[in-house]
Amino acid sequence: MCPPPPPPSIVTDTESDLLARIRVHGAVPRHIAIIMDGNGRWARERHMPRPFGHRSGMKAVRAVIEGCLEAGVEWLSLFAFSQENWQRPETEVSALMALLEEYIAREAAELRQQGVQVYVHGDLDRLSAAAASAVERVRRETAGGERLGLNLFISYGGRAELVRAARLLADEVQQGGLTPDAIDEQAFRARLYTAEGPDPDLLIRTSGEQRLSNFLLWQVAYSELYISNVLWPDFDRAALYEAICDFQRRDRRFGRVNT
Repeated sequence: MCPPPPPPSIVTDTESDLLARIRVHGAVPRHIAIIMDGNGRWARERHMPRPFGHRSGMKAVRAVIEGCLEAGVEWLSLFAFSQENWQRPETEVSALMALLEEYIAREAAELRQQGVQVYVHGDLDRLSAAAASAVERVRRETAGGERLGLNLFISYGGRAELVRAARLLADEVQQGGLTPDAIDEQAFRARLYTAEGPDPDLLIRTSGEQRLSNFLLWQVAYSELYISNVLWPDFDRAALYEAICDFQRRDRRFGRVNT
């Protein structure tokens, strides 16, 4: 059941109109994945350091989560930090880790209250002790949320996830708990980070870039792609609703022919 709409002072006419259109058409994606891109360019346009853009992007995260709750989306996956991002300057990486801790400290209680259960995926062994503690806290405090499953991908790479799944299967075969003939798509999918939820119906990338950037390579096989020219800090509920409206106009055939 969709929550009641926010007060008029929060939702603009455009957002209200788009949300009403979404509810009329009804075909809301169960799972939306987003590659959050453009923080650095947003900061550069304002002659500010890159961490300023990352901090400003935090409000877009809140807006998208609220928008998904309002529209009735069941799962949201956000690409927050890739394995390749560890190669960035140490000052920027440190700022990103500090923002992760700040975000969790600020938002964990609200997420729990809104019925959002947070899952965090990736090579978390590389996180600092403080960041790892924050991740464990948000997992624990939001456990049992039933309105929205929120996947945060941190220190994540799609190819690394596939290698991890293959190793898990190989270990099970070696230990005698699985035969090679039993390895099929379902078995492989069960070893992915996202096994608890459906694959994304809609993949959004902001800032106009048109690539997957090693994100959810298995899971997005049949996702609808939506490229937004909006830089991530400016991506708001209206931008999210426009993407959902575009999704509702798609003809999803999954290789079949409609007769």
